[in-house]
Amino acid sequence: MASAIFQVQADEFLSKALSWSKGFDQLCLFESNGFQSPYAQVERMLAVGAQAVFTPKAGESTFEQLAHFKSRYPDSWMPGFLSYDLKNELEELQTQHPNRIGFPDAYFFVPRILIQFEKNQVNISSEIEDPAAVYQQIISHHPLSPSYTFKGQVKARMSQAEYFKAFYGIKNHIQLGDIYEANLCQEFYDDEAFIDHPEALFLRLNSLSPTPFACLFKIEDAYILSASPERFLAKRGTTLISQPIKGTSARGKDEQEDARLKELLLNNPKEIAENVMIVDLVRNDMTRSAVPGTVRVTEKLGLYTFKHVHQLISTISCEKDPALSDCQVIQNTFPAGSMTGAPKISAMQLCDQYENSRRGVYSGAIGYFAPTGDFDFNVVIRTILYNRSKQYLSFHTGGAITMDAEAEKEYAECMTKASAILSALGQSL
Repeated sequence: MASAIFQVQADEFLSKALSWSKGFDQLCLFESNGFQSPYAQVERMLAVGAQAVFTPKAGESTFEQLAHFKSRYPDSWMPGFLSYDLKNELEELQTQHPNRIGFPDAYFFVPRILIQFEKNQVNISSEIEDPAAVYQQIISHHPLSPSYTFKGQVKARMSQAEYFKAFYGIKNHIQLGDIYEANLCQEFYDDEAFIDHPEALFLRLNSLSPTPFACLFKIEDAYILSASPERFLAKRGTTLISQPIKGTSARGKDEQEDARLKELLLNNPKEIAENVMIVDLVRNDMTRSAVPGTVRVTEKLGLYTFKHVHQLISTISCEKDPALSDCQVIQNTFPAGSMTGAPKISAMQLCDQYENSRRGVYSGAIGYFAPTGDFDFNVVIRTILYNRSKQYLSFHTGGAITMDAEAEKEYAECMTKASAILSALGQSL
């Protein structure tokens, strides 16, 4: 593979690269927004075009098919996504709602061109193209226009009354002892949507809500614009890492209020209970892929601050069972427990019963396999899905229902989460 390093002004070069990339059917941009962690590996990376593409065949295990595809390209970066609905392959589950957005259940590609950013330099690599020629093509482009137009009207698929009915239905199951917690989600959508420059909308969303696992993913006319703060599962060497988020508080208007809200979050029994239950679920999931005795909680209830919220994040790690493939490891923990509830299978059954839309890519995972053998996948939350051909735009919000949850507060939290995305669209409900 040919590669070359060039000195650039990073943000300006990215803008030109996104403008240049419009001529390709595949694109994936990973953006860490400068967040530092001991597990961080990619600062900013842009994969463009495809040498090879993976989409699953019906009637066969997606994870087995993906493992076979991955084995053919062991020395390549491979970005892609996994839909939440793959749960139906893994367990005796069904999803009754239609796939209105029209995205596949999984999609991975081997990039034609890979651009890795590190501070003010880029490494351009390709097995097909001359890196110097690619660099010249990019710098000759005009920067991506920061303006975009959204035409349409976003609607809630679930009314407040319907949400309350679903909430109390799930809470009744908690009171009966069927489950301890469920993550009830609802869809906001527009079936006559038009966005002229989805790439510019992603940059706007990313500026409003910079997060460590932000991602722009394009397949022809289908776009994923994600501002996810949550890591689903990563592998670093022989170590597996999961970092579920449960527990959220708004930021304060000044330092004193910010400090008070942090303290309230750290001592909130409901938020702590949500986090602890999901930590136990993730620990259980990871034992299926671990060397016996190596699963441990390396950080419990860590307080992390983002632009608009404080969140409680726990870290669970283990040593990977060397007999298992990477795809088997992901399968054993998929989907992310923070988006299901506990016990996991019962919670997913009830979510399917009480929700009125298919989650699709939402609650799934976007990430990459690296040529080093490492991988990293986020949890798809705070994410816009847009299919230009179908004129369909969709995003979901949700929250954990526990014994102590209150319907009015949980509904208000869903609306607050929706408002951030609606702000980027220039809309309100």
